[in-house]
Amino acid sequence: MVVGVLALQGGFDAHARVLRSLGADVREVRTPADLDGLDGLVWPGGESTTMTLGIEREGLAEPLRNLVAAGTPVFGTCAGLIMLDREHLGVLDVTARRNAFGRQTRSFEADLHLPGLDGDPVRAVFIRAPWIEDAGPEVTILAEVDGHPVAAQQGNLLAVAFHPELSDDPRLHARFLELVREAAARRASA
Repeated sequence: MVVGVLALQGGFDAHARVLRSLGADVREVRTPADLDGLDGLVWPGGESTTMTLGIEREGLAEPLRNLVAAGTPVFGTCAGLIMLDREHLGVLDVTARRNAFGRQTRSFEADLHLPGLDGDPVRAVFIRAPWIEDAGPEVTILAEVDGHPVAAQQGNLLAVAFHPELSDDPRLHARFLELVREAAARRASA
């Protein structure tokens, strides 16, 4: 199982460490050729404007859309959520509001109960975090903070407004790897 981590900008290294600790082979993705043969892709947080410029520079937008259209699971975190939304890559049927909880000084942590994750709530780290302002009918909202959606799933797309790679809790990454295994099994049986 090879999982890519988009490595144009942002916290890709922390995601790679968590994925490797869970047994995944990790490939950093910087060009369209890096997408070949991936079983899943993590889109880290960072700065969405800088990411947009990097995607344009490397010609990654259409190959990323093709990856999603082929059913490859993608996990977007913080700016990764923004980049998947209607106004950016346009593959996740949500509109995200950037810096919705405030700038850097308004960063916070919260305990969230997420369906499918047994045990204690997830300690979620929010840094200049977005929230989901609007979601289409195919989107399942998984968690909210103060009435604002901060985690969602649409098919093989999992997106959260926080940074699971900055906590000591690998359960969200493990849940994503389950999506990757399920998608691989479906491809193998087709």
